[in-house]
Amino acid sequence: MATKIRRQTSTKQTIRFKRKRRIRANLEGTSEKPRLSVFRSNKHIYVQLVDDLKGQTLVAASTNEESLREKIGGSVEGAKTVGDLVAKRALAKNISEIVFDRSGYLYHGRIKALADAAREGGLKF
Repeated sequence: MATKIRRQTSTKQTIRFKRKRRIRANLEGTSEKPRLSVFRSNKHIYVQLVDDLKGQTLVAASTNEESLREKIGGSVEGAKTVGDLVAKRALAKNISEIVFDRSGYLYHGRIKALADAAREGGLKF
């Protein structure tokens, strides 16, 4: 039997994973300067501050929390709210400097709105 060589076209997800791998090769979060990791789904946006050395999540926020779920979804407004919320929670734990990890997503729309809101909330990156 002859083996078939199948070519697969690159999907958006595989392209994003390749981009994510390139970005994460140069980023590392510490307890002094944690990594702000972003995950974006169609309905919600999730953010967490991660200490990669210890493997711990220090602060987390998302539009899927009960207080935000019904009011706003994963829209640009939701991203702004989550960015502001994560900034408040980080400052409450004496975290002011972070490393921004966009997880392979392009820096526009919801990701840009989240980053701008986090900066306005007092985080430096």
